[in-house]
Amino acid sequence: MREVDIIDLRQVKNVQFIENIIKGKVWALERFRKSFKKFKEIIDNPLIPEIFNEEFIVEITAKRFEYTYESLWKTIKEFLRVRGVECNSPKSCFREIIKEGIVPQELENILSEMIIIRNTLVHVYDEEQAEEIYKRISQEDILKTFEIILNSLKKEIP
Repeated sequence: MREVDIIDLRQVKNVQFIENIIKGKVWALERFRKSFKKFKEIIDNPLIPEIFNEEFIVEITAKRFEYTYESLWKTIKEFLRVRGVECNSPKSCFREIIKEGIVPQELENILSEMIIIRNTLVHVYDEEQAEEIYKRISQEDILKTFEIILNSLKKEIP
């Protein structure tokens, strides 16, 4: 494990340094917010099934889930880095953000399931399996989990 310097930001006099840290967190959070918004649009828009065929909807929903998931864990990684906590994988980042008390413990199981879904997604080559994943990622608890974490992270920005 790498040694990390812990800095008490309340004691830092360099305003530019603190502003850069905040900008990094804001940028990461904005990236996650945008990807979540696009994922939610495809799930919640009642016109989507009228406009696109089912195969396309399954593919685009899966891709948007993947983008949202990736931006989620990378945003968490940035938030934790600023706190002096190092994590290098989605699993370790999810575990640490829960340990830090930023994300509720109740989300641990669904976050673990999301890791499995994402890892399965990148190796899906048949329509039936894609359909199964689509049904799962379209459920309310997935959207709610992303939303809860987004709101929790927003509270961490000064």
